[in-house]
Amino acid sequence: MSDPEFDIVIRGGSVVDGDGSPIKEADVAILGDRIVGVGEINGSGYREIDAKGRIVTPGFVDIHTHLDAQLAWDPIGSSSCWHGITSVVMGNCGVTFAPVRTEDISYLAEVMESVEDIPREAILEGLPWDWRTYGEYLDFLDGLPKGLNVGGMVGHVAVRWNVMGQDSLDEDPASPEQIEAMCALVDEAMSAGALGFSTSRTLLHRTPDGRPIPGTFADDDELYAFAEVLGRHERGVFEAAPRFEKAGADWAGLKHEIRTLGEITRRSGRPSTFGLVYNAVRPDMSEVALIEVASENSNGATLRPQTTCRPIGVVLGIQHRTPWARAGATWRSMQHLDLAGRLAVIRDPESRRRLIEEANNPEEIHGGGSAMVDLSRLYLLDAENPNYRVGPDGTLEAKAAQEGITPVELFLNETDRSDGSVMLSLPILNQDYEAIETMLQDESIVMGLADAGAHVGQIMDSSQPTYFLSHWVRDTGFFSLEEGVRRITSDTADLFGLVDRGRIVEGGYADINIIDFDQLALTGPEYVHDFPGGSGRYVQRGVGYDATIVNGQVFMEHGEHTGALAGVTLRSTD
Repeated sequence: MSDPEFDIVIRGGSVVDGDGSPIKEADVAILGDRIVGVGEINGSGYREIDAKGRIVTPGFVDIHTHLDAQLAWDPIGSSSCWHGITSVVMGNCGVTFAPVRTEDISYLAEVMESVEDIPREAILEGLPWDWRTYGEYLDFLDGLPKGLNVGGMVGHVAVRWNVMGQDSLDEDPASPEQIEAMCALVDEAMSAGALGFSTSRTLLHRTPDGRPIPGTFADDDELYAFAEVLGRHERGVFEAAPRFEKAGADWAGLKHEIRTLGEITRRSGRPSTFGLVYNAVRPDMSEVALIEVASENSNGATLRPQTTCRPIGVVLGIQHRTPWARAGATWRSMQHLDLAGRLAVIRDPESRRRLIEEANNPEEIHGGGSAMVDLSRLYLLDAENPNYRVGPDGTLEAKAAQEGITPVELFLNETDRSDGSVMLSLPILNQDYEAIETMLQDESIVMGLADAGAHVGQIMDSSQPTYFLSHWVRDTGFFSLEEGVRRITSDTADLFGLVDRGRIVEGGYADINIIDFDQLALTGPEYVHDFPGGSGRYVQRGVGYDATIVNGQVFMEHGEHTGALAGVTLRSTD
């Protein structure tokens, strides 16, 4: 009997190739890190995977993560690994760890904590910081055991601080000499394989002392200079966190941001991507932005705004932080208890009575009101089947009224019933599903903003692919399966020039998911303490993934890590 011809053969699955082509039943043969056959495979594999009744897709490509620190101590890249993601792009929003001078290490860690809510001490303790240039940082990534393919952009914060120090925070423009020095750093990064350049323009991103981060006030000429570096290399993406919060009369500020990014793409010949979400405070902003994007793209620009497929919401609950955390002494007494201790307080009749009394009649310690958030905007997230598409009659306040009790009583009842697993979500952006539909339908939009690795004690959106496919494809039929898969595979991979990824095609890298599509679902967020120093974060798992293969090795199987760490560094020079 002859030896098998292939390492793995996936048999009889419904192949969704990532290109948008019609689904076809086919086998997929893998040898080494490549797909070597798609169709009827006669030869055998050392491992044979029965995919009958399953869909077989390319691995998902997440282009907006902040896993820059976490991957150093979490080689599987959770929660991304539980949602079919095989490749990620880091270094978004201008915040990166290279280039860096020795004396600036702590500062870059502090900025990352301030902007992205990743604990400074975990960053300093968890990373070796044995690089200085961006190329050396990529070398560090090369040597890092990892389950995911990982690439990154070089960030404006690190570049500007490296050259200008404290002056990088001023509103005064950089001098020609400073711009030249910064461009040299970007050039080094691009030569080493950076996937592009990122910047933050939003006034929401602040340093620990409250000032806007380096690059916020960079003038257009400085940004155009970086664009020209990308143009010379003929590689890379220009990513921005735009300043839309100061839109101005007739949206002049927003239009200037988009027109500047459009000009960047015309000068560089490279695409630009930036975050775009619906904001209930300015409900027409996203539509105005899309109109401006269309105008720029018709004038030779290549703009790909990215959005999410569900509300971006702050997660609250007994596991971490509740809306009533400062309502009174009993609530405050729970802050230093573990989950079991907090549940004991809730289940004791006398302390439960005090919790309800304090929430309904709070101490005047935080400006009045029984909670730190608007209870009419909160809704419950069940641990078994979290529902993110909730109308006004599904909020915590509305459900409490239906039962004739107060919101805090309903929260405590549900927390008790679920052993603390139920959570609350407070949507802060993308609150309107019709607005999300408008954005998702726009031809310029790319899927992004999942923010894996960031805001770890506040949000949990890295589960985006699972929600996108289960809700927008299977449950609502808003997208066909072919188009839905294309949106999170080849579309995102192609934007960042990830060669031979995002498709199931002969010769492509063997990054593949085998999915029980009917069972695809999310569990609720949970709060765990697994960062260096015991720092906590939210995680969220997916259900329905039989296997995720990275570079020809089975990485995850039924939600568990197999031990394989076949991820590689993604370089624009590849």
